[in-house]
Amino acid sequence: MPHFIYEYSANLPEDTLDMPGLMETLQTVAAGTGKFPLPGMRSRAIKCEHFRVGDGAPDKGFINLSMKVGRGRELETRMECGELIFNALLVHLQPLLDQQPLAVSFEMRELDEHVKFNHKSY
Repeated sequence: MPHFIYEYSANLPEDTLDMPGLMETLQTVAAGTGKFPLPGMRSRAIKCEHFRVGDGAPDKGFINLSMKVGRGRELETRMECGELIFNALLVHLQPLLDQQPLAVSFEMRELDEHVKFNHKSY
């Protein structure tokens, strides 16, 4: 059921960022761990038009990935999967990291199963 939520600064060039490619890559990496089922994955991105990074220099950008997962995986498993996903994120972003100052962050959050509700029509 992982949900990938990307927030990123509007000063990142769309062609270099390649958000569709990034989404595909990270979902593939997550599914490849065998710990997250592909059919339940969701990805969405939010481009932040208003942002400030550090001292506010206009070339400084950011991308933050929040990954929400259901409960039931050991901490060690989540850490191993998280490292794989974060490394894949950094590899994908390397052209941007080479091009401009960029802050990259990633957080995996485990959802409380008692207050998580789902419904699908497929």
